[in-house]
Amino acid sequence: MRTSADRFAALLCLLCLVVEVQCDCTQTSIDIIGGSYTLTKNLEKGSLLVYHCPEGQYPYPTLTRLCQANGSWGPLPKKRPAQMCKRVTCPDPFVLENGNVSPAQENYFVGDETTYECYSGYTMRGSSSRICLPNGKWNGSTPICSRDSGEACPDPGIPPGASRLGSMFGIDDKVKYACNGKMFLVGSSERVCQENGQWTGKEPECYFKYTYDTPQEVSEAFGSAIKDSLTTMESLNDTQGGRTIRISKEGTLNIYIAVDISESIDQNQFDKARNAVITLIKKIARFSVSPNYEIIFFSSEIYEVVNIHDFFDQRADLTKVIEDLENFEIGDKNTGTDLNLAFVTFEKRMSFIKEQAGPEGFKEHRHVLIMFTDGAYNMGGSPKPTVERIKDMVYMNHTEGEKAGSREEFLDIYVFAIGANIFDDDLQPLTLGTGEKHYFRMKDITELGETFDKIIDESEVVGLCGLYQEYNTVDKNSIRKRFPWMAFVRNTGLKSKMCLGSLVSPDFVLTAAHCFTFGDEPENVVVELQGSGLKEKKVRKFTLHPKYNLKAKANEGVQEFYDYDVALIRLNESVQISPLARPICIPCTQETSDALKLVGKSTCKQQEQLLLKDQLERLSFLTRQNSLVAEKDVFAKLGGNRNLCIQKALNANGITAKDPKVAVTDNFLCTGGRIEQRNHIACRGDSGGAVFKNYELRTVQIGVVSWGTHDLCSTGGLVESNDESRDFHINLFKMVDFFKSVLGDDSQEYTSLKFLDE
Repeated sequence: MRTSADRFAALLCLLCLVVEVQCDCTQTSIDIIGGSYTLTKNLEKGSLLVYHCPEGQYPYPTLTRLCQANGSWGPLPKKRPAQMCKRVTCPDPFVLENGNVSPAQENYFVGDETTYECYSGYTMRGSSSRICLPNGKWNGSTPICSRDSGEACPDPGIPPGASRLGSMFGIDDKVKYACNGKMFLVGSSERVCQENGQWTGKEPECYFKYTYDTPQEVSEAFGSAIKDSLTTMESLNDTQGGRTIRISKEGTLNIYIAVDISESIDQNQFDKARNAVITLIKKIARFSVSPNYEIIFFSSEIYEVVNIHDFFDQRADLTKVIEDLENFEIGDKNTGTDLNLAFVTFEKRMSFIKEQAGPEGFKEHRHVLIMFTDGAYNMGGSPKPTVERIKDMVYMNHTEGEKAGSREEFLDIYVFAIGANIFDDDLQPLTLGTGEKHYFRMKDITELGETFDKIIDESEVVGLCGLYQEYNTVDKNSIRKRFPWMAFVRNTGLKSKMCLGSLVSPDFVLTAAHCFTFGDEPENVVVELQGSGLKEKKVRKFTLHPKYNLKAKANEGVQEFYDYDVALIRLNESVQISPLARPICIPCTQETSDALKLVGKSTCKQQEQLLLKDQLERLSFLTRQNSLVAEKDVFAKLGGNRNLCIQKALNANGITAKDPKVAVTDNFLCTGGRIEQRNHIACRGDSGGAVFKNYELRTVQIGVVSWGTHDLCSTGGLVESNDESRDFHINLFKMVDFFKSVLGDDSQEYTSLKFLDE
């Protein structure tokens, strides 16, 4: 029975149609059986009605509806069944050739399992059993029944839901694929057998409109392409089928990122895409290649976060770029969509680079375009012609003397399809690149940020110091991932002491010398590294700086003298490097120069000038807080500020000297006080901890927490300095000879660090 509200809504809609005025839509007849919906702009014109269903189900018959100017929800077919949530099905597996599939069913729903068996004389490749997953795909790999035919390439098989044209697998033979029913093809519709016995392109898949790629699939496919571009390589990898982007030592990597912020992308999707971009940039920033970035948001206009030319002119600061990304808001910028304008912007930037570098120099530039969009556009026309011009610019029409197709290695276009209603037919032709997958269809990109963070295998970056992860998650190990070098040092010797330390190599922890007392033995000391696989590490030996002498200046009015207050603890067994346990960078090593991206033959002085360049240099150290740690902020007083800072040392107990430089030598950094900047103060138990600085997302240890003038906190925590209190930390740039004698000794069985000559 129709209610009065229904009749009024119908009358209002009819009025809007007749007099052609804009009306809001109504909530009449928009519910979905078994699911829910959201509205991007309430009931206003242009609002997108997005349907949601439980996992393993999808909205039917439509995924979304749009509030039109006449106040009606479109599309509205003449015979539209009630909106409901239907069970997800997987593509038909009965495309297998030369074998049997069981059980035989009309539809295969989530959780259904199929098994495959080859006819006599045929051998099974791929998965012999598969399960239908909630994303509309089968797990495992495509089953193929083949026999050794002596042909150049193996049988490429037929993915579920597809048909294949071509059954000859000799050199230069082609196979073509198409998807059956209402599915569409993602991947290579045509593949060619090559002389090396491999097929070109990527094995295709058949997708329904509700099919999506999981974060794991994205990590495997996109990660295989991007991870090798993050470390310099001598030569290109020309392996077909599983090609990865590599960059020569002389080459330049340019990354162009565009994020759709038009009406069809809601705030939630935008936030997730932006955060994923930030995570990807942070990940890349930790490695030895320093890409140049062009980052834009687009709707009907372009909103540029950073211009790639600023990187070439050395005006771009990556930390500021990330800050601008984090602060960017959509606001009212999302009226209309001009996808082509995003590609035109990239084309212009590339043209400028080519003009500046010249034709020969441009050959050394590799270009990676990453687009986040649903593919909908209502202005600017198709971006296909622009993509073709970009392609011609980079490929250089296979210039004379080059092997045809060799330039394809220098351009990749990836599309991450986001949004509730994706225009696959428009987006897929925009992707470019050989081998790995370039088109990713995301249902929900909540986890994409962490997916990007995992695309680098830890085994591939074992030698890199200072890596950390700082995205916010509910992961209980998130603190450990942010400070993976953190160590707790417990000494149960003659005087029981609790200190902090830092992992500086897989075999050594750096701490303060005063954490030990004469007569302590290695068996008295335990190091806790929560991410090392074992909570506690036994100690083989510890070595104090040879010049450390607590009573060295007792006759000069300094009862306890803490100069050279550093010690290295040799662990009984090496730490297994992981996201939870990784060494921090220390000064004057080649590893730190790589982290700071100092090119050519760098020096210790260059590192110091880069890390301690300001009169008030912001640094951090850790303090115990509950069962973990918290980060303290301090400002090292350098240059003309230092003398005023160290003067406060004369107020400390046990110091009767008149000259502060007797107690505070040039080997110390001074922090604390409240003039100009507030500082935290060191507490008992903070001794031996790293005084560090994050530089472009790599952590470098600058000092070691040593001693202070006032005991303001005995149990740790975030306690601020008062006007008189000061802390003094050993400056590691002054301790290089000691570190080199232990950590740089390549005659030992442990992995040594490479120290700079100067």
